[in-house]
Amino acid sequence: MLKKIKLKDAVGSKLAHDITEIRPGEFKGPAFDKGHTVCNEDLCHLQKLGKNNLYVIDLEEDEIHENQAAAILAAALAGEGIFWKNEPHEGKINLVAETDGLFKVDTTALAALNMVDEVMCATLHNHTLVKKDEKVAATRAIPLVMKRVAIERAAAIARQNGAVLAVKALRQARVGLVITGNEVFHGLIEDRFAPVLSEKVTALGSKVDGIAFAPDDEKLISKAICDHLNQGCDLIMLSGGMSVDPDDVTRKGIQMAGATEMNYGSAVLPGAMFLAAYIGEIPLLGIPACGLYHRITVLDLVLPRILAGETIGKADLAFLGHGGLCKDCQDCTYPHCPFGK
Repeated sequence: MLKKIKLKDAVGSKLAHDITEIRPGEFKGPAFDKGHTVCNEDLCHLQKLGKNNLYVIDLEEDEIHENQAAAILAAALAGEGIFWKNEPHEGKINLVAETDGLFKVDTTALAALNMVDEVMCATLHNHTLVKKDEKVAATRAIPLVMKRVAIERAAAIARQNGAVLAVKALRQARVGLVITGNEVFHGLIEDRFAPVLSEKVTALGSKVDGIAFAPDDEKLISKAICDHLNQGCDLIMLSGGMSVDPDDVTRKGIQMAGATEMNYGSAVLPGAMFLAAYIGEIPLLGIPACGLYHRITVLDLVLPRILAGETIGKADLAFLGHGGLCKDCQDCTYPHCPFGK
């Protein structure tokens, strides 16, 4: 419950909440913190902030202050790789990445929490690559004082199916590259795929353990895959031979190597002819020719998820369609753009 007192009578009382000051283009933040004891020198400043009255809180048993509510929400939302400090500012608590990695959001649970009256949580996009100490979300109770039952309901929703928010560290994969195509294998043209793929792999903290070249022959492609596996590679990436041309036999080579699950085709441009397959638990990624001509493709959306431990199936490739159209901007700003969001 809030009790209103006139500003002239407020000297000696403690502020029930932060009082925000906004100076356009200069500053936005608390001019006075919660718990500050009002003195005579504060009265003029408070009047300039439009405060003719202040409020004293007298909480009922079924009520909760915004700061305490924010802490309950933060604790319920935070999963693996997320940390937060119980130091709310203006009733808000930030949630921060505990490590470099891939930020993951249970978007359904987040929406359910945000449907509860008087609470909220805002996050970065699901599957955003983040750095340690980067802010990934913020939560707060919207009113200064609210009913405890609403906070408990929101927290229960957040905990219902595990963590709503998490940061998954990327594993350091041992990657085997298989570069397919007669023209490269026979030296008619110089390979440009291996450097492109190697750069993407190393940028995410993994290592290319070996590069094999194979002609358009499914048996030799299969052998190259198996050789990488026998040498301990735990991620295989193949370039070329992914189109519908009868001479493109990379998919057949992957099948011959023992793939038990193959998902060919993604709802992303560039990258419609992308392939995700598995031999046991080892992922194999087939990258079509667009990977040579476009700086960013479906591979940039899928590879971090693979390294974060996700298994990519047909549904994952299908859901990439929303936001999966690259605008081919002259000056690419990825990941600070809508692609993959």
